[in-house]
Amino acid sequence: MKIKPVLYVATGVIIGAGIISGFAFKPSDGGEEIVKIKPGNKLQYKWFVPDVPNSMTFAGERVPLDRWEVKEALEKEVLSNCYRHSSTMQILRLSGRYFPLIEERLRANGVPDDFKYLCVAESSLTNASSPVGAKGFWQFMKGTAPRYGLEVYSEVDERYHVLKATDAACKYLKDAYRRFGSWTAAAASYNCGQAGYANRAEYQLRESYYDLMLPGETMRYIYRILAFKFIMSDPQNVGFNILPKDMYRPVKTRTITATQTIPNLAEFASYHGTSYKMLKILNPWLRDHKLTISKGNSYQIELPVR
Repeated sequence: MKIKPVLYVATGVIIGAGIISGFAFKPSDGGEEIVKIKPGNKLQYKWFVPDVPNSMTFAGERVPLDRWEVKEALEKEVLSNCYRHSSTMQILRLSGRYFPLIEERLRANGVPDDFKYLCVAESSLTNASSPVGAKGFWQFMKGTAPRYGLEVYSEVDERYHVLKATDAACKYLKDAYRRFGSWTAAAASYNCGQAGYANRAEYQLRESYYDLMLPGETMRYIYRILAFKFIMSDPQNVGFNILPKDMYRPVKTRTITATQTIPNLAEFASYHGTSYKMLKILNPWLRDHKLTISKGNSYQIELPVR
């Protein structure tokens, strides 16, 4: 008599599993199975081309998606990043930590919010280093960085300082916007240089990015930015189910103003109740074991909240 309840439960589990399995692998509305079960219970997934919007803007400027070559260029970048699953999912997670910081600096500098996606296209929201020597979230070259207020020498490299580098990028973009009268052109020039963009526009008798033949990387550049805007604005629409708990959050820190030379950063970190490793993680712009501070100068150093 005691066996019956166990049988009822087992039967219910089997039926329930069958129902769930039926829903999981049922044909789509178009009559196509999303997953095919092959011999040996192997799953063969079917991939689909993501739908791109019929209209879109960048920094308030219309993207001419009614033109076939423009739409196809966008489709290519959306397709590429939708199926680069691990990379795009990691970018989505990092956006929870860094977008609030970047958005605040863009607002403060009067630069459209869409430029946070340019930062994604440049570095995937990491302190990346390119083969040609560009560094940081905004990929400044060593020779360019000081022109926009970033300090770069053996002990300090503010290209790795996300807030200061964002301010520097804003200065560049506003300069480019004043020159070209278009945020789209300003964004393109971030890749090929203002002189490079201006020279090609003059030769080709066109001003709009979408009308110009530019270097190969720049030809893709705006579409890559737009693809990230499309995907990251509504990731679930293209299959990225990132839960709130999966998103990285901004790290809470306390700030110490250093006004005197720090001969040993490991000792400095220990004195302030943290490790050299954590000091470097929170302040990647510190590039040496020491920090020399000239008279009248100072640096803001971030440390973990106690």
